[in-house]
Amino acid sequence: MTPQLQTALPLQRLARLDNFGRSLRRGAYLYQPSRVEQLHDLFELARRQGLSIGLRGAGRSYGDAALNSGQIVLDLQGLNGVLHWDAQRGRITVEPGVTIEQLWKKVLVDGWWPPVVPGTMYPTLGGCLAANIHGKNNWQTGPLGEHILEFAVLLPNGKQVTCSPKKNKDLFYAMIGGMGLLGVFTSITLQLKQIYSGDLEVKAWVEPNLLGMLRAVDQHRESDYVVGWVDCTAGGRGLGRGQIHEARYLKPGEDRDPDATLRVGYQDLPDRFFGLVPKGMLPPLMAPFVNNFGAWGVNTTKYFANSTIGNRKTHRQSLVAFNFLLDYIPGWERIYGRGGLIQYQSFLPKDSAADAYMEMLDLCKRRGLPSYLAVLKRHRPDKFLLSHAVDGFSLALDFRVTRGNRARLLQLAAEMDRIVMKSGGRFYFAKDSTLRRDEVGGFLGMKTVQQFKTLKNKLDPDKILQTDLFRRCFG
Repeated sequence: MTPQLQTALPLQRLARLDNFGRSLRRGAYLYQPSRVEQLHDLFELARRQGLSIGLRGAGRSYGDAALNSGQIVLDLQGLNGVLHWDAQRGRITVEPGVTIEQLWKKVLVDGWWPPVVPGTMYPTLGGCLAANIHGKNNWQTGPLGEHILEFAVLLPNGKQVTCSPKKNKDLFYAMIGGMGLLGVFTSITLQLKQIYSGDLEVKAWVEPNLLGMLRAVDQHRESDYVVGWVDCTAGGRGLGRGQIHEARYLKPGEDRDPDATLRVGYQDLPDRFFGLVPKGMLPPLMAPFVNNFGAWGVNTTKYFANSTIGNRKTHRQSLVAFNFLLDYIPGWERIYGRGGLIQYQSFLPKDSAADAYMEMLDLCKRRGLPSYLAVLKRHRPDKFLLSHAVDGFSLALDFRVTRGNRARLLQLAAEMDRIVMKSGGRFYFAKDSTLRRDEVGGFLGMKTVQQFKTLKNKLDPDKILQTDLFRRCFG
């Protein structure tokens, strides 16, 4: 199937879809099923028309994982029912369109929390599982897939299959992290984490360079969460400096009023920044600073302010405020302008991370393309087929895309790919928009790629499930 626009489908189904980074825009025939039974008909429609289907949740992938140029896209947000909730054991079964926001709002009052969350509450659980998301606690809890008790999936051949770590094991470990290319999740059963407060105890401090950041993230793995915010505009001895946020869950009895902090209303993010500026006004106010000089000024001010005010002091912060920092500013991705942004996230083993990341940050500065937002995390390996994880670190770099720098950014990404590959690193498909087949075969290994393709040929012989990412990375 080739990504050519067909004329047999209703023209009113044609829609322009963006990736979350707003750096890619593609046309596709958009369908929005509200019942699982409709999926069978849509698979048959695609087969009859000679078209492929791409799966899409909330469209929060930074790359082209939820785009399917000129073909069919299924928006699964309408499949958002909670099928079963066991408040005693913390087990919930939901349809794939349920969002992380819907999930935590359902379970919080009963003293439970999702064991793994991304930096935003708006992705769907199906999308999170397809990408096998990780959080700021990956070295402690692993990715989301490690907390799935079972799921049901509709395969392109029409079969309904139930998978767990013991039942249909091969498909379980391939579907999770399989980017929606093997089947459609129809129900997901998740084990949640019991909590005794809606607050976390948080400690923040600055580190003077990248080596200090890496050391701090590595040494504080006993905490429930730890994340580093890296200043990529600094140079010299300050290259890679930044701030560390460490947090832990409160134990029973530490919260004097858990009934209050476990209320949904307590967790709501404020409507105004600093109590004054409506959050909707922030993107246009921030846009003038989204350039090399502005980012340097903001990062420098933040670094020196954080090094003096509240450095190494402990405070309490709500679960939502700590975990979903990206949601403080609605539509924050729009501050990057019409060209959007590319996020480049790499995962490097512990022994090679320092040298490789120093080389990458220095390269970005020399090319005049520093990242304006960078996030450092600690990781551990897992057993999923298309895993991005290593015993080491990840660094996510955000780059503004303009007409004048798009070609240079792609060249920069290719240069960083070579650094990552020679250092034994890996990549994450949910964040990627620049990899090619050679790099994919290099970091996954050709044996793993062939295993994935063999499984896809078995489950999807007509290649019904495709996306732009699939064609770019797997052919």
